[in-house]
Amino acid sequence: MARPKIPRQICGTPAQSCFKPNGIPMSQLDTITLQADEFEALRLVDYQGMQQQVAAVEMGVSRQTLANLVKAARRKVSDCLLHGKALVMSEASAAPEANASSPVEQRRLKD
Repeated sequence: MARPKIPRQICGTPAQSCFKPNGIPMSQLDTITLQADEFEALRLVDYQGMQQQVAAVEMGVSRQTLANLVKAARRKVSDCLLHGKALVMSEASAAPEANASSPVEQRRLKD
């Protein structure tokens, strides 16, 4: 029996829901979907410059899970850039609750 999936803390959302090559209609492009947890891992590690261990705590996952998410996200973004595909962000179903705070923030408030 597989282990249940740990809920992930996702605090960032993309500014746009889709990125595509200029001048090519969406109907003519292959699309790749970037999941919300992959976007969050990429945001924390690559954009904010967090170390993977710190980012993993922020998301509420193991360091290895975070590394797998970052690897998958980088591969998808690279594929889109190299092969002219559209990058579509996953729907809001995986988005955080309005008042969700990270495990780090919850511990800070508790102290």
